[in-house]
Order: sequence, then C-alpha cells, then structure tokens
Amino acid sequence: MDGRRPLPAELQALVTGKDIPSPRRAVSGLDSARVAMLLAVLEKRAGVRLHDAEVYAATVGGMRVVEPAADLALALAITSARRDVALPADVVVLGELGLAGEVRRVAGVERRLAEAARLGFTHALVPPDSGDAPAGMRLTEVRDVGVVLDAIR
Repeated sequence: MDGRRPLPAELQALVTGKDIPSPRRAVSGLDSARVAMLLAVLEKRAGVRLHDAEVYAATVGGMRVVEPAADLALALAITSARRDVALPADVVVLGELGLAGEVRRVAGVERRLAEAARLGFTHALVPPDSGDAPAGMRLTEVRDVGVVLDAIR
C-alpha cells in the first residue's frame, strides 16, 4: 500500500543446491530480517527444507516491499522455487505470517483485491475473514501456511 492506494508487486525466489555447509541468502527489495524469519517459519511449520540450500528473493522492477502483507506471497514463491513448481499467473496472494505459521489478516484487503481484479487476477489467496470477493474473482481463505503449500504440490 502506498498510503491508501494499493500497488501490486511481483515477488520472485530462487532456491538452489543442497547439502551446502554455509548456504547463501541474498535479498533485493525486501527486508532481509523478515525473509530470514519466513525461511525459519517455512522450515519449522511447513516442513520445507531450506537450511542447506541457497535462497535468493527479490522484487521485480526495483520496487521496495517492506509491509507484512507480502509474507504469504513470498512464502509461496520460495516454496514453489524449492519444489520447482510454477504458480498460476492469475493468482494474487496476500497475508501476514506469524511465527506459528498462521496467516493473519492485513489492512485494506478490499482495496487490494479490487485493484487485483481490475488488473485481471481471477483467484486470490487471502487470510480468513477477508470479506467478499470482487466480481469475477474467486477467494480461497488460508488459515495456515502448511495448508496453502499443500495446494501447490
């Protein structure tokens, strides 16, 4: 969000290698401490093996994303990169992740979803109790990061 205006951001991740004694973590356009926390949550709460792999995470186009609403999207990007499974292009993802792996509601969900629908997204993964979907968009409420990660297997 830029004030009250939603700005869509594309996040990308690359996970490579295995059994690397001291794997590299590189971040561009994101808060490195937040990325480190998400990696720990994915490893502990969702069973995604990352401790021995190099992880690269970035925003597209040089945008700086610091708000927690991007947590779930980044978790999906990292997990899909680890499993080498592409996410559908018509899906928008938003939600904050807690340390227990729970997906928390974020501010301005209705405005964010309206903008995503205007841009052509037809499916949204959102926290519980996020309200109604805009016309032409299907919502999937996600309570836990492990549940949403099962969907991309």
